[in-house]
Amino acid sequence: MSVTPIGFGAFKIGRNVGIKYPQAYPLPEQRDADRLLNAVLDLGINYIDTAPAYGLSEERIGQAISHRRREFVLSTKVGETFADERSTYDFSEPAVRQSVAASLKRLRTDVLDLVFIHSDGRDLHVLDHTDAVATLQSLRQQGLIRAIGLSGKTVEGAAAALAWADAIMVEYHLNNRSHEGVIGQAHAQNVGVVIKKGLASGTLEPDAAIRFVLANPAVTGLVVGGLSLEHLRQNVLSAERVRGLPGPAHRTA
Repeated sequence: MSVTPIGFGAFKIGRNVGIKYPQAYPLPEQRDADRLLNAVLDLGINYIDTAPAYGLSEERIGQAISHRRREFVLSTKVGETFADERSTYDFSEPAVRQSVAASLKRLRTDVLDLVFIHSDGRDLHVLDHTDAVATLQSLRQQGLIRAIGLSGKTVEGAAAALAWADAIMVEYHLNNRSHEGVIGQAHAQNVGVVIKKGLASGTLEPDAAIRFVLANPAVTGLVVGGLSLEHLRQNVLSAERVRGLPGPAHRTA
């Protein structure tokens, strides 16, 4: 699977409560999400990241662009759900299998390209003392998932995931370079590296933040969220200045 340097993070199209962004925003209507998601693909972005914990996000992606499924790499997650304005976590085998089945249905697809474990912050505990990894491996073997990985919070968790993951998702930006070593290690082991919060949840100037992240050759791609098509267009231009054309040039898994 090859992905564009900029991917679209689909949090804001589905959820606007319990957020970490500095400013509140209205939740878009389905028709607005439809226009945005189709425009994202028309920009040349071919990677979309979502999760069950992102509210209506999966359902809206399925409704808006499932007819264009061959045009993009799709990742989602297991382990976290969000309801009644709070997150709950379940990494058991039944919960992981149910989560994947529900995501397939909401996203209107037969296979999920990439599924990350949505860690609660206890990365090593989740990896070593729950069923999450073994269950995802089984689902990959069954053909329901093409690749698996960890969306974690700790350097130790990311490093441990390299033993089995096809890709890792880590926070990395100008104000947080703690994962820099494990990013390089992942690249050396041919494990994809997807960066989350590369703009520090909207607190960094976008062009400089994108240039910093994508200047690291070990980074596969950067997921950027938002509801403004013009901002996304500028993000793609920033990526082009670092990586060249926005086409699928970087392998994620």
